[in-house]
Amino acid sequence: MDKITNPPQLSPDDQAALAGGRCSQPFSILGPRPHGEGQWLTVFHPDLASLAAVGPGGTVPLARVAGDLFAGPIPAGPYRLKARSGGGVEWTFEDPYRFGPVLGEMDLHLLAEGTHKRLWRVLGAHVMTHQGVAGTRFAVWAPNAQRVSVVGQFNGWDGRRHPMRRVGQGFWEIFLPDLTEGTLYKYEILDAQGGVMQKADPVGFGSQHPPEKASVVRDIAGYGWKDADWMAGRAAAQDRRAPISIYEVHPGSWRRKYDDGGRPLSYQEMARDLVFYAKDMGFTHLELMPVSEFPFDGSWGYQPVGLYAPTIRFGPPHEFRDLVDAAHRAGLGVLLDWVPGHFPTDAHGLARFDGTELYEHSDPREGFHQDWNTLIYNYGRTEVQNFLTANAVYWLDEYHIDGLRVDAVASMLYRDYSRKDGEWVPNKDGGRENYEAIAFLQNMNIEAYAEQPGIMTMAEESTSFPKVSAPVDAGGLGFGFKWNMGWMNDTLRYMSRDPVHRRYHHDLMSFGLMYAFTENFILPISHDEVVHGKGSLLHKMPGDEWQQFANLRAYYGFMWGHPGKKLLFMGCEFGQPEEWNHNGELNWHAASQPMHQGVQALVRDLNALYRDTPALHVKDAEPEGFQWIATDPAQSTYAWVRRGDAGDPPVVVVCNFTPVPRPGFRIGVPQAGQWREAVNTDAAVYGGSGMGNLGGVTADGEPQDGQPASMAVTLPPLSVVIFVADS
Repeated sequence: MDKITNPPQLSPDDQAALAGGRCSQPFSILGPRPHGEGQWLTVFHPDLASLAAVGPGGTVPLARVAGDLFAGPIPAGPYRLKARSGGGVEWTFEDPYRFGPVLGEMDLHLLAEGTHKRLWRVLGAHVMTHQGVAGTRFAVWAPNAQRVSVVGQFNGWDGRRHPMRRVGQGFWEIFLPDLTEGTLYKYEILDAQGGVMQKADPVGFGSQHPPEKASVVRDIAGYGWKDADWMAGRAAAQDRRAPISIYEVHPGSWRRKYDDGGRPLSYQEMARDLVFYAKDMGFTHLELMPVSEFPFDGSWGYQPVGLYAPTIRFGPPHEFRDLVDAAHRAGLGVLLDWVPGHFPTDAHGLARFDGTELYEHSDPREGFHQDWNTLIYNYGRTEVQNFLTANAVYWLDEYHIDGLRVDAVASMLYRDYSRKDGEWVPNKDGGRENYEAIAFLQNMNIEAYAEQPGIMTMAEESTSFPKVSAPVDAGGLGFGFKWNMGWMNDTLRYMSRDPVHRRYHHDLMSFGLMYAFTENFILPISHDEVVHGKGSLLHKMPGDEWQQFANLRAYYGFMWGHPGKKLLFMGCEFGQPEEWNHNGELNWHAASQPMHQGVQALVRDLNALYRDTPALHVKDAEPEGFQWIATDPAQSTYAWVRRGDAGDPPVVVVCNFTPVPRPGFRIGVPQAGQWREAVNTDAAVYGGSGMGNLGGVTADGEPQDGQPASMAVTLPPLSVVIFVADS
C-alpha cells in the first residue's frame, strides 16, 4: 500500500470527549474511514501496551496518538485488532466500529411514529450474525441522552469503551461482535446535565437474579413449540360461552423444594407438577401472578422493572416456554398478570431513564402513585404507548400466552384515583377521566386481539366504568372480560356474618344479579382476599370448625352456580387455614387432612360439572341464561334456574345459608320429571353431614314460583344443592 499522506486529524475536543466518556458521535471518529488507496483506522481502548490491525495482508501496528487512542493506515478490507497488555498478554478481537447499522429506515420510522408492532424485535439485545460475524446487537430509546454506551464484564463496565451510534429520533444502537447468550450488560447513560447512570435494558429479555440488577443477553429465537392442537382450538376454549375456571398461582410459593434449601419450583418443575395438579383439579386455565422481572420479592411481581424478561427466579426464557407448552399440551390455557399501570423508582429501572421523565410524567400529580410509591406511565406519549402495547403482544406472540389480566385498571382510568382535591390534574375538559390511559387500553386491546386471535384480556376494574368488556367500536375499552369486584366484596361480607344475622343482609348475595349481564364477568376469589391481615378464606367463615367448612363449601357451590367465569387463588381450593405467605409454600399438610380433602374434592367436582354442563356456562354473560325461582330472607334461602341453548338440560341451584336443615323444601322448576342431584355441598364425601336427596328428585307437583312444575327437596344445613334435569 502506498504511504498515506495527510492522515485524518482528531481535534483536541474529540480526543478529550473519547477519553472522558462524552463522545456522542463515536462512529464519526472511531473505526475505518476510506483514505487514499486504503483506510485510516482509529481505535480507543484503555490500558493497552500496544495495538495492531490484522488483515489479509498481515499485521499492521497502530500508533498511540494520545493516551488510549490508537490510529494509523491499514489496507482496505476486513481486519481484526490484536492487543497486548502491559503484562505481555496478547489477544485478538473484532472492532465494533467497522460494522454498519442494523436498524433500517422503516424500523426507525415506525419507532419514531410509535407504531412498531414488533418493537422488541428491533430494540433490546439480539444475538445475530452481522456482516458475517457473530455477536449481539443492542438498541435503546434515550432521546435526551448525550451519550449511551453498552457496558458489562466484557469491557470492565467502562462506558468509554463502547459508545453507541445515535440513529433516528432518539434511538441508539451498536453491534458488538463475539458477545453471546448469557452476557451481562447495562446501558451507561450520560444525561443532558452531565450525570452518569447505568440502567437495565427496558426491552431486555433476561435479567440477573435479584438483588443483582444487570440485564442478560438471551436468545429467545428458535423454540420448538408442540402446542399446535391447543393453539388451533383455543379461540373456542376462551370464548365468553366457554367454561372458564381459572387457578390463580403465585409461582414462587405454590410449592417449595425443602430438600434443596427451600427454593421455589423451577419453570420446568411447574411444567410437570403444577400443570398436572391444575388439570387434575379440573381447572381450564392457569393464571400466573406477574412473571415480568421485578426486584423486590415482597411486591409479588406487581412492581416490574423488566417487562420483557420472564423472571430468572424460576429459570431462563425457554424454560418458561416449557411451562406454557406443557400446559397447552395438557389442555390448559395460561394467563399472565400484566402490570402497565405503574413501575418502581429503582435507580436501574425506567425512572428518569435518560435523565428526564421519559416514561413517566414530570408532574407528580400525574406521575406518582401515592398508594404504592411508584411512577405512572405517560400514556400520552406515543413511544410509551408503543412500548406497552408491544409488550402485551410480545407475551402473546413469543410465549404463546393465552391472555392478559390487566392489573389495577381503575387506577389508570381516573386521574383522581386515591387522591385528594388539589392533588390531581383534571383532563382537558375539567373531568377526572384519564383520556390518554383510556386510549392506550383501547389500542392495546385492538392490537392484542388483532395480532393474536383467540386470546383473552381481562380487566381488574373495581368501579362502575361503563363498557369495560365491550368492543372499542361500540364505545368500550375492548377487554374480553372484567373481574366482578363488587360481587366478590358483597358476597364475602355476607358469608362472614353469623347465619342468624344473614336475613338482614339478604341482598348482598342477590344484588350482583342486578348488573351481572352488563359485562362479561369473571367471579374472582384472588390473592387479594387472603393477605394483609384478611386471614384465610376458610377463617372468614363464621362458626365452629364444622360450620366454617360447611360455609366455605356452600360458598363455592353458590359461586359455581352463579353466572360468570370462575377464578380461585391457590390454596383456597382445599381451604388453606392460614393467610397466604409469599415466602413459604401452601400448607400441603393441611391439604392431606380429611376436611380439607373434602373441600378439594368439591372444587374438583364443581369444575367438572361446570365444564360438562352447558347451562352453567354458555350464557354466563346473557340474561336469558338466568332466572330467579325464589329467595327468602327469613330462611336465608335462594333458588334459581340456569339455562343454556335450546336442548340443553336446565339446572336448578338451591342455597341454604343457615345451619337449619330444611326437609320438604318445595320450589318451582321449569319442567316436570326427574332431576339429578349433581352436586350437594353437604355430601359426606366432601366432609358434610351426608343429608341429601338420594341422588335425585322427581318434579311432579303443581306449578309454583312462576314455574310450570314443582318438587320438594331436602336442603341440608349450610349447603348448596345443584340439580340437573334428566332429558
